[in-house]
Amino acid sequence: MENIFFAALTLLATLVLCEGRVVKVPNGPLVRVEGQDVAIRCDVSNYEGPRDQDFEWMMVQAGNKYQIVSTFDSRFPDATLFRDRVSSGDISIKKLSDSSAELRIKKVRATDSATYQCSTPSTDTVLSGNYEADVELRVIGDSLTVVPSIPKPALSEGEQLELYCNATRSFAEHTSLSVTWSLKKGGSPMVDILTFGPDDKVTVGDSYTQRYADGGMRLDLRGGGLYGLVVSGARPDDQGKYVCTAREWVRQAGGSLHKILEKSEDMGKVTVKPTAQSLLVTVVKNTTLNVEDTLNLTCSVATGRLASLALEVEWLMSDGLGSPQVLIRMDRDGTVTGGSAQLGLFRITARDFQLIAHKVERSNSGQYSCRIRAWLPQSSTKWYQAADVTSDPVQVLVTQLEPDYKVTLSAAATPQFTYEPTELHCEVSDILHLREGRLGVTWLYTEATPGDVSPTTATIATLNEQGTLVPGPAYQKRLESGDIALSRGEPNVFRLRLVRTRTQDMGAYSCSVAAWSPSRQGGWEKAKEIPSTQLKVQWSPKTPVLSVVAHRIREASSAGSTFEMSCHVTGQNLQNPGYSVLVRTEEKVGAASRKVLSLNADSVLQLEEWTEPGRVDSVALEKTGPLEYRFRLYGAQLSDRGLYYCEVTAWTREQGGSGSAGGDWSRVVSAESNKIQISFEDTGPVFNVSIHSDKHSVSPGETAKLQCIIAVQGASPNRGDVSFEVQWFHYPVRAVENGGAEPLISMDRWGLVRKSMSATATAANQSAADCSLERSDAHTYTLSVHGAREADAGEYHCTATPWLLAPASGSWSKGTQLTSTPAYLSIRLALWESMRMPLLYGLAASVGVGLVSILLGLMCAHCCCRNTLHTPRSSNKLMDLEMD
Repeated sequence: MENIFFAALTLLATLVLCEGRVVKVPNGPLVRVEGQDVAIRCDVSNYEGPRDQDFEWMMVQAGNKYQIVSTFDSRFPDATLFRDRVSSGDISIKKLSDSSAELRIKKVRATDSATYQCSTPSTDTVLSGNYEADVELRVIGDSLTVVPSIPKPALSEGEQLELYCNATRSFAEHTSLSVTWSLKKGGSPMVDILTFGPDDKVTVGDSYTQRYADGGMRLDLRGGGLYGLVVSGARPDDQGKYVCTAREWVRQAGGSLHKILEKSEDMGKVTVKPTAQSLLVTVVKNTTLNVEDTLNLTCSVATGRLASLALEVEWLMSDGLGSPQVLIRMDRDGTVTGGSAQLGLFRITARDFQLIAHKVERSNSGQYSCRIRAWLPQSSTKWYQAADVTSDPVQVLVTQLEPDYKVTLSAAATPQFTYEPTELHCEVSDILHLREGRLGVTWLYTEATPGDVSPTTATIATLNEQGTLVPGPAYQKRLESGDIALSRGEPNVFRLRLVRTRTQDMGAYSCSVAAWSPSRQGGWEKAKEIPSTQLKVQWSPKTPVLSVVAHRIREASSAGSTFEMSCHVTGQNLQNPGYSVLVRTEEKVGAASRKVLSLNADSVLQLEEWTEPGRVDSVALEKTGPLEYRFRLYGAQLSDRGLYYCEVTAWTREQGGSGSAGGDWSRVVSAESNKIQISFEDTGPVFNVSIHSDKHSVSPGETAKLQCIIAVQGASPNRGDVSFEVQWFHYPVRAVENGGAEPLISMDRWGLVRKSMSATATAANQSAADCSLERSDAHTYTLSVHGAREADAGEYHCTATPWLLAPASGSWSKGTQLTSTPAYLSIRLALWESMRMPLLYGLAASVGVGLVSILLGLMCAHCCCRNTLHTPRSSNKLMDLEMD
């Protein structure tokens, strides 16, 4: 019973969904040209039976039906009309797929105009839909003719190129005409320039879109089948073979256009001669002038089509060493750029351009050439450069009497010791023919070397014709600092001054004086350069010597007492020295030293690495004599014990300078004194520190308390004479001896409590401990950890630093820091509180997975366990219609 129900349901679905067989051919009428190939497609869909379907084509003409061709019956064609044409291949049928085929007719005839019917034999179990379809074919005569007009074979760049083509046809219904102009260059593929039609549509090739938009091409439609394309300005890339192509189109039933005929004709080959090949630019012969004469050069332009060109002119000048430079320029509109009262450019005729330079000088000598840029119109508003031609250069020589003078080098001051000043004078005399010129000087230094070694010369500095100082690479820093100075005291005397002459400055000095003349471009050019003889600067150097001796003035015998020492300086071979003193200390011989304070050469006192809070004023350094300095340390403490000594540096600067106005100091030599030791015994009480806690294990949320207890051994000081700095640390922070530990909480000797950065975390970081610190009694400091959490578990330890007051001096001294043994704090966790939520989550997940599994099983049993019947179909390709 169940099988019958499913069979009935399947049959009902088939009847509802089946739409019947559909045979489809193109919408007609199909208009084709006699002699052309024709292909008519036929498709079948929504059919039953085998996938591969057969097709039959028949012609209906004057009420008669003729069999043409079949895909399965070779005897199907009509014996009188189509058997021979099918046998010869003039008519054929080609399967495109299992459900489509195409009727093909080679060189269709006028008599083939008829209605063509495509039919498919039925393979369906029930007749439904259509089994045949008709389409009308109309064959018209070939009346399209293409007659091109031969264009001008040779053109000059910029001339108009006219391309005319006569395309005619007999009028036929539903047909349109298009004309295409194409260009073929050498072996390159043919490129379409422009297409007119069908339906009067204009299509421009990709390479010519901008040119057409700019108006460089236009259509000339004169009617009567004459189509013209006019190129307003031919270019060199327009040369090649031109082709005219006419196409006939028919509009199909769907509105789309279908090409039914195409004919092409060669119009001829066109060559375009570039303007650059016909443009000739010349300048007259070489010219020799005297200074203050007028230079007159003419640039002549020769070309076949001068009237259509716009010319841009440039005059170039080269000195023979570098590339030519533009002197003056005239744009196409006649605007002159770079002209002046002395230099001008004029157009005296249509083809001649004149350069005039008044009052020439030697700087005007060189090679002159004329550069012409020819421009042609690209459209009504645009131009393009057609040629760029430069004439052969002509030589222009301007003669002038060069300046003449003498150069003498002398020494105004020479050093006898190192760091004394040196001054040299370079004097220029017997000056002739300088006129409006200027003088510049270059100072040179040649190092003193042994006889078998070639000397090297370096440039100290140059004072150029503008009066600008140009330092040499090796002397730039000394010139910027003022250690070396250049000046011009008199009109023709140049001075070089070395403020502090160094040992490495010994050698030979010379000056080279250059004469500069004004150039036409507004700058200066070198006319002549004369060097002086060399002058040696040398002395017998003496090595500076410095010694320092330290003496103990007052000894620190106990904590809180005053230490005082003096340092005496002795110097030799030092010129006007100044001294800076730096006091250093080190715990023991060979240990790293620490800077205490310093007094520089200008007697400015500076505290160096002595930055202990509250003890900034406990050290002093003063100058008690010309060569003696005294250091004092007030309230010496145990941490101050060690070795103290002076480091003295000798400095020199320009003679006559005093104070900061005398210039920068220059370091000469340094020396260290002997070391004075501060050593005294600690006779005070002995302290110990320990940790005590009543509970080493607390529950979450409780308050844990740890006590840091300080014990005093020996004579106990008075209550007000001792104070402690206490710090608490929490693991993993190690003991403070590592130097990088940060305390959890601390209390200084004044009772001020400070928390570390981690202990003062905000709500965004709740892992930090909430703690407090209080002083329970004189020697007990209690740490309270409030609301204990798991993160608070770990090791805790404290450190204590005693401070003792010396009754005699009233000063405080810092004792040795003490560290307690660690104490461990643990946090008790409730088992049920930690396991409750994971158990609830696991139970809920198990119930959900079970329900989903049951639903999936029911859905699979209902949808997948079916017995589907399959009814085989007949394998026969053809079935009798009556049996169906």
